[in-house]
Amino acid sequence: MRPEPDTFSVALVIPRSGPAGMLGLSCELSARLAAEELNAVDGVGGRQIRLLPVDGGVAPQHVAMEADRLVSAGAVDAVVGWHISSVRRAVVPRVRGRVPYVYTTVYEGGERSPGVLVTGETPARHLLPAMRVLGEACGVRRWCVVGNDYVWPRVTARAAREYARACGARIVSATFVPLGTRDFARVLRRVERCLADAVLMLLVGEDAVLFNRAFAALGLHQRCLRLSTLMDENMLLASGPEGTVGLWATAGYFETLATPESLGFGARYVRRFGAHGPPVGGLGESCYEGVRLLAALSSAGRSRPPRHRWLPGRPSEAGVLDLPDFDGARGILRVRGNHVEQPVYLAEADGLDFHVHTRL
Repeated sequence: MRPEPDTFSVALVIPRSGPAGMLGLSCELSARLAAEELNAVDGVGGRQIRLLPVDGGVAPQHVAMEADRLVSAGAVDAVVGWHISSVRRAVVPRVRGRVPYVYTTVYEGGERSPGVLVTGETPARHLLPAMRVLGEACGVRRWCVVGNDYVWPRVTARAAREYARACGARIVSATFVPLGTRDFARVLRRVERCLADAVLMLLVGEDAVLFNRAFAALGLHQRCLRLSTLMDENMLLASGPEGTVGLWATAGYFETLATPESLGFGARYVRRFGAHGPPVGGLGESCYEGVRLLAALSSAGRSRPPRHRWLPGRPSEAGVLDLPDFDGARGILRVRGNHVEQPVYLAEADGLDFHVHTRL
């Protein structure tokens, strides 16, 4: 099962099922675009990139077992992808120190495992400044949290309490629901009773879509804003224009982001997959950057032993991390520690598009 000597095989862990399954195709196509562009030049040190999709939407331990099987068999040279933190926490012990693992998802922060690179946004970088802007511009003083019941929403909610105090506001209610929740009536009654100025949404995929629809159907959008740190154009489209009124999002990339690099990436995506393909969105874009980061890391000579020379999280012989800058969909990005430094933006939903207001 070992890959051919002239291929660089990558386990692409993306959701193909579950609440986040609606995001999987955008992630897969974006990763494929990165691989095709790199293969058209030199691949990874002359080796052609080959993606092996793994369903990251099933139970975390099942994902971890599949990643372990592929790595142990020598079938993959690396792991990359967008998937929730529960999956990451299960996968890390299985692959840590054996192959590079690029985790591209917005997450709660704190990942420092050797061999793991993180390209997603963290609460201090995007949530705190977004809460500050909405407090100053929209007078938000009372926040309510609605999230899925796993590590990312719960840790982020704890951080949000500190951020609210720093902004002269407070969290007046917090509710967590299982992944795959379809009925939000009880949650929305609680939102209504607590008289919040804004809801911090920490919901994934279809759960966020159903919440948006139910929120609007009750008319709560007329007096209460929503802020999501995980809301891409696929979820916006599925929510419908009525479900997006008063919805804000913060992310490192939006499809409407008008920078030369982002516009060029969007044009290449549409040219390759057609105008009627799934919106690329920030979650798909993260997989594009994840593949390009892997290529930069490996082309710099860090994909082969001695592994301590390339594993992020371990110092070089000079005692400092030696990781390459890389070219993503937003220009040149820098890796510091094992996290990618990146611009972050605040946008407001305008029907089925995002209007980017400011860089945070």
